[in-house]
Amino acid sequence: MSFDPKRRLLLSRNDVKIAGVCGGIAEYLEIDPTIVRVVYTALTLFSAAFPGIILYILLMLIIPKAQ
Repeated sequence: MSFDPKRRLLLSRNDVKIAGVCGGIAEYLEIDPTIVRVVYTALTLFSAAFPGIILYILLMLIIPKAQ
């Protein structure tokens, strides 16, 4: 996993289930999107779901879309 300083976190255009947030994070970290989705879902469920849903909506609004 090499980090390029010019690389940006963007919503995924190719790996989209709802808005591309988890897919974009996975592309940025260069890992399998399924891992990101499982970890995000587990954290959301174990934190009473509400904060995870709010965080997803905020990320969906904040992270720019890929061109």
